Amino acid sequence: MTTTTKPAPPATAAPARRPGPVALTLRQGRLEITQFLRSRESVVFTMGFPIIMILIFAAIFSDEIAPGVSYTQYFITGMIATGLMTVSFQNLGIWIPIERDRGVLKRYRGTPMPKWVWFAGKVLMVVAIGIAETALLLAVSVALFDLELPGTAAKWLTFGWVSVLGVTACTLCGIAISSLARTARSGSAVVTPVALVLQFISGVFFVFTQLPSWMQQVAAIFPLKWMCQGLRAVFLPESFGAREPGGSFELDRVALVLVAWCVIGLVLCLTTFRWTTRRDG
Repeated sequence: MTTTTKPAPPATAAPARRPGPVALTLRQGRLEITQFLRSRESVVFTMGFPIIMILIFAAIFSDEIAPGVSYTQYFITGMIATGLMTVSFQNLGIWIPIERDRGVLKRYRGTPMPKWVWFAGKVLMVVAIGIAETALLLAVSVALFDLELPGTAAKWLTFGWVSVLGVTACTLCGIAISSLARTARSGSAVVTPVALVLQFISGVFFVFTQLPSWMQQVAAIFPLKWMCQGLRAVFLPESFGAREPGGSFELDRVALVLVAWCVIGLVLCLTTFRWTTRRDG
């Protein structure tokens, strides 16, 4: 008598494991960085603009603005702040309207991916490009213009929190201002004039105390002026603080204003950000 064995049931495939929040964030951040690097114009402008400006201004101005402080050293601190603002506020304010106009944001909203992942990817891109740009700018400044790097842990700590708060505020404001652009082409027209005006009145191209008093008061409303002031506390001698409008570097006020702009930027993002264009409803 023969016995028959029943065939084994087919193995069922294990359900695919969904990536966790960290994996999603890193994947989106890698995608954003790749897209940025593929845009040669953005890479050249973001990474090269601060260095080109330093080379130009260093060739024009070679005098000292204070004992032991050359104009070039003063200008470098402003360009570090400007570089951080460019990669965050300006780039996001220009590129988000382009993605919105092309329907990229609308498609993102229709996917199962949590909406916060898209924002996290933008933040990772800003952080990565900002670090690379700042490192390149510091390397060129040390090699060509004798910029002295911070010699104490306290100054490096100040450099860290000023940069983090400044980039956070500028990133949130860049996302918020992107909603003002009606089309992809108008993003640059909306954001670039704002960025240029802030640079001129915030002590980037000129010594801040030599600007008209009304201009100083207007600049004090916005974060770029305080980013520049905080970075001057890092890279310039302690004695230079007496030449600031408040008679010192006022790091406590720098922190207060930048934190306030982080809150303001977050509120503006939550209340104004749009995933679709006005014509899409």
